[in-house]
Amino acid sequence: MGIILKNDQEQEYRLGIWEITESYEDLRSKLSLETEEVKTLEGFRNPSRQVEWLSVRTLVNEMTGSNTRIIYTEDRKPYLLDNSSHISISHSRKYTAILMSKFKRVGIDMEYMSHKISSIANRFINDNEKITDSPDQLSYHLYIHWCAKEALYKICDKKHINFRKNLTIDPFIPEERGLIKGTVDNIYGVDRYDLHYKKMDNYVLVWTCK
Repeated sequence: MGIILKNDQEQEYRLGIWEITESYEDLRSKLSLETEEVKTLEGFRNPSRQVEWLSVRTLVNEMTGSNTRIIYTEDRKPYLLDNSSHISISHSRKYTAILMSKFKRVGIDMEYMSHKISSIANRFINDNEKITDSPDQLSYHLYIHWCAKEALYKICDKKHINFRKNLTIDPFIPEERGLIKGTVDNIYGVDRYDLHYKKMDNYVLVWTCK
Protein backbone atom coordinates (compact mmCIF):
# COMPACT_ATOMS: atom_id res chain seq x y z
CA MET A 1 0.00 0.00 0.00
CA GLY A 2 2.90 2.36 0.63
CA ILE A 3 3.10 5.33 2.97
CA ILE A 4 0.03 5.73 5.19
CA LEU A 5 1.52 8.39 7.46
CA LYS A 6 4.03 11.07 6.59
CA ASN A 7 4.76 13.76 9.13
CA ASP A 8 7.36 16.41 8.32
CA GLN A 9 8.32 18.77 11.13
CA GLU A 10 10.66 21.33 9.57
CA GLN A 11 14.09 21.39 11.22
CA GLU A 12 12.90 18.66 13.60
CA TYR A 13 12.19 15.28 12.02
CA ARG A 14 10.50 13.28 9.28
CA LEU A 15 8.24 10.39 10.24
CA GLY A 16 7.02 7.79 7.77
CA ILE A 17 4.94 4.62 8.17
CA TRP A 18 4.57 2.02 5.44
CA GLU A 19 1.78 -0.56 5.44
CA ILE A 20 3.19 -3.71 3.86
CA THR A 21 0.63 -5.13 1.44
CA GLU A 22 3.01 -5.70 -1.48
CA SER A 23 4.62 -8.97 -2.48
CA TYR A 24 8.35 -9.62 -2.49
CA GLU A 25 8.42 -9.05 -6.25
CA ASP A 26 6.55 -5.74 -6.02
CA LEU A 27 8.91 -4.31 -3.43
CA ARG A 28 12.04 -5.71 -5.07
CA SER A 29 11.11 -4.03 -8.36
CA LYS A 30 11.13 -0.62 -6.64
CA LEU A 31 14.75 -0.91 -5.53
CA SER A 32 18.20 -0.77 -7.06
CA LEU A 33 20.37 -2.78 -4.68
CA GLU A 34 24.13 -3.03 -4.35
CA THR A 35 25.77 -6.47 -4.50
CA GLU A 36 26.25 -6.60 -0.73
CA GLU A 37 22.63 -5.66 -0.18
CA VAL A 38 21.47 -8.46 -2.47
CA LYS A 39 23.59 -10.91 -0.47
CA THR A 40 22.02 -9.68 2.75
CA LEU A 41 18.51 -9.96 1.33
CA GLU A 42 19.05 -13.45 0.00
CA GLY A 43 20.60 -14.49 3.30
CA PHE A 44 17.26 -14.21 5.08
CA ARG A 45 15.59 -17.63 5.12
CA ASN A 46 12.22 -16.29 6.23
CA PRO A 47 10.25 -14.76 3.31
CA SER A 48 8.45 -12.34 5.65
CA ARG A 49 11.83 -11.08 6.89
CA GLN A 50 12.84 -10.44 3.28
CA VAL A 51 9.67 -8.42 2.65
CA GLU A 52 10.22 -6.49 5.87
CA TRP A 53 13.80 -5.66 4.85
CA LEU A 54 12.65 -4.50 1.42
CA SER A 55 9.90 -2.33 2.93
CA VAL A 56 12.47 -0.47 5.04
CA ARG A 57 14.59 0.39 1.99
CA THR A 58 11.53 1.34 -0.03
CA LEU A 59 10.25 3.67 2.68
CA VAL A 60 13.67 5.30 3.13
CA ASN A 61 13.85 5.99 -0.60
CA GLU A 62 10.34 7.44 -0.60
CA MET A 63 11.20 9.72 2.32
CA THR A 64 14.55 10.91 0.90
CA GLY A 65 13.58 10.99 -2.77
CA SER A 66 16.75 9.13 -3.69
CA ASN A 67 18.36 5.69 -3.66
CA THR A 68 19.69 5.75 -0.11
CA ARG A 69 21.78 2.99 1.40
CA ILE A 70 21.41 1.92 5.04
CA ILE A 71 24.40 0.63 7.02
CA TYR A 72 24.44 -0.95 10.49
CA THR A 73 26.95 -0.71 13.32
CA GLU A 74 28.04 -3.74 15.35
CA ASP A 75 25.23 -2.90 17.79
CA ARG A 76 22.71 -3.03 14.93
CA LYS A 77 22.16 0.73 15.00
CA PRO A 78 21.24 1.95 11.50
CA TYR A 79 22.68 4.97 9.77
CA LEU A 80 22.67 6.33 6.23
CA LEU A 81 25.80 5.80 4.18
CA ASP A 82 25.78 9.41 2.99
CA ASN A 83 25.29 10.68 6.57
CA SER A 84 22.50 12.97 5.35
CA SER A 85 20.28 12.23 8.37
CA HIS A 86 20.07 10.40 11.64
CA ILE A 87 17.70 7.46 11.32
CA SER A 88 15.74 5.07 13.52
CA ILE A 89 13.71 2.09 12.28
CA SER A 90 10.96 -0.10 13.70
CA HIS A 91 8.68 -2.75 12.28
CA SER A 92 5.81 -4.79 13.67
CA ARG A 93 3.77 -7.25 11.65
CA LYS A 94 2.37 -5.33 8.67
CA TYR A 95 3.94 -1.93 9.40
CA THR A 96 7.37 -0.37 8.97
CA ALA A 97 8.10 2.94 10.72
CA ILE A 98 11.07 5.26 10.15
CA LEU A 99 12.11 8.47 11.90
CA MET A 100 14.76 10.73 10.34
CA SER A 101 16.36 14.04 11.28
CA LYS A 102 19.22 16.02 9.76
CA PHE A 103 20.22 17.72 12.99
CA LYS A 104 18.90 15.65 15.88
CA ARG A 105 19.28 12.15 17.26
CA VAL A 106 16.15 10.02 16.86
CA GLY A 107 14.45 6.96 18.30
CA ILE A 108 11.23 5.20 17.29
CA ASP A 109 9.36 2.03 18.21
CA MET A 110 6.15 0.47 17.00
CA GLU A 111 4.52 -2.61 18.54
CA TYR A 112 1.42 -4.72 17.98
CA MET A 113 -0.44 -5.05 21.26
CA SER A 114 -1.13 -8.46 22.75
CA HIS A 115 -2.16 -9.37 26.28
CA LYS A 116 1.16 -11.08 27.05
CA ILE A 117 2.91 -7.88 28.12
CA SER A 118 1.41 -7.90 31.63
CA SER A 119 3.33 -11.07 32.48
CA ILE A 120 6.70 -9.35 31.83
CA ALA A 121 5.88 -5.88 33.15
CA ASN A 122 8.17 -6.32 36.17
CA ARG A 123 11.13 -6.58 33.79
CA PHE A 124 10.80 -3.02 32.52
CA ILE A 125 8.52 -1.08 34.91
CA ASN A 126 10.27 0.40 37.96
CA ASP A 127 8.95 1.57 41.34
CA ASN A 128 8.77 5.24 40.26
CA GLU A 129 6.39 4.54 37.38
CA LYS A 130 2.62 4.51 37.73
CA ILE A 131 0.45 2.08 35.76
CA THR A 132 -3.33 2.36 35.52
CA ASP A 133 -5.60 0.12 37.59
CA SER A 134 -8.14 -0.02 34.75
CA PRO A 135 -8.22 -3.49 33.16
CA ASP A 136 -9.34 -1.95 29.85
CA GLN A 137 -6.33 0.40 29.71
CA LEU A 138 -3.65 -1.77 31.37
CA SER A 139 -2.20 -3.40 28.27
CA TYR A 140 -2.20 -0.15 26.30
CA HIS A 141 -0.54 1.76 29.16
CA LEU A 142 2.20 -0.89 29.45
CA TYR A 143 2.82 -0.87 25.70
CA ILE A 144 3.28 2.89 25.68
CA HIS A 145 5.90 2.47 28.41
CA TRP A 146 7.60 -0.34 26.52
CA CYS A 147 7.67 1.53 23.20
CA ALA A 148 8.86 4.70 24.91
CA LYS A 149 11.74 2.83 26.50
CA GLU A 150 12.62 1.17 23.20
CA ALA A 151 12.72 4.60 21.57
CA LEU A 152 14.99 5.91 24.34
CA TYR A 153 17.19 2.82 24.05
CA LYS A 154 17.65 3.51 20.36
CA ILE A 155 18.31 7.24 20.70
CA CYS A 156 20.99 6.41 23.27
CA ASP A 157 22.75 4.14 20.74
CA LYS A 158 21.69 0.97 22.60
CA LYS A 159 24.54 1.37 25.08
CA HIS A 160 24.54 0.90 28.85
CA ILE A 161 20.76 0.81 29.14
CA ASN A 162 18.69 -1.42 31.40
CA PHE A 163 14.99 -0.79 30.78
CA ARG A 164 13.98 -1.04 34.43
CA LYS A 165 17.04 0.53 36.06
CA ASN A 166 18.07 3.29 33.66
CA LEU A 167 14.79 4.40 32.04
CA THR A 168 11.82 6.06 33.75
CA ILE A 169 8.63 7.38 32.17
CA ASP A 170 6.81 10.14 34.06
CA PRO A 171 3.25 9.27 35.20
CA PHE A 172 0.58 10.02 32.59
CA ILE A 173 -2.99 9.15 31.68
CA PRO A 174 -3.09 7.20 28.39
CA GLU A 175 -4.98 8.86 25.54
CA GLU A 176 -5.28 8.06 21.83
CA ARG A 177 -2.20 10.21 21.29
CA GLY A 178 -0.11 12.49 23.42
CA LEU A 179 3.24 13.75 24.68
CA ILE A 180 5.02 12.15 27.63
CA LYS A 181 8.38 12.67 29.32
CA GLY A 182 11.11 10.16 30.02
CA THR A 183 14.42 10.14 31.88
CA VAL A 184 17.61 8.31 31.01
CA ASP A 185 19.93 7.84 34.00
CA ASN A 186 23.08 5.84 33.22
CA ILE A 187 26.88 6.09 33.30
CA TYR A 188 26.77 9.06 30.92
CA GLY A 189 24.58 11.15 33.22
CA VAL A 190 20.92 12.11 33.47
CA ASP A 191 18.95 13.38 30.47
CA ARG A 192 15.30 14.19 29.83
CA TYR A 193 13.33 13.50 26.66
CA ASP A 194 9.94 14.42 25.19
CA LEU A 195 8.25 11.43 23.59
CA HIS A 196 5.26 11.50 21.24
CA TYR A 197 2.90 8.53 21.21
CA LYS A 198 0.02 7.47 19.01
CA LYS A 199 -2.40 4.54 18.88
CA MET A 200 -3.08 3.08 15.43
CA ASP A 201 -5.72 0.33 15.54
CA ASN A 202 -4.05 -2.29 17.74
CA TYR A 203 -0.56 -0.81 17.39
CA VAL A 204 1.35 1.66 19.54
CA LEU A 205 3.85 4.09 18.04
CA VAL A 206 6.30 6.18 20.09
CA TRP A 207 9.02 8.49 18.79
CA THR A 208 11.49 11.03 20.14
CA CYS A 209 14.24 13.31 18.86
CA LYS A 210 16.80 15.52 20.56
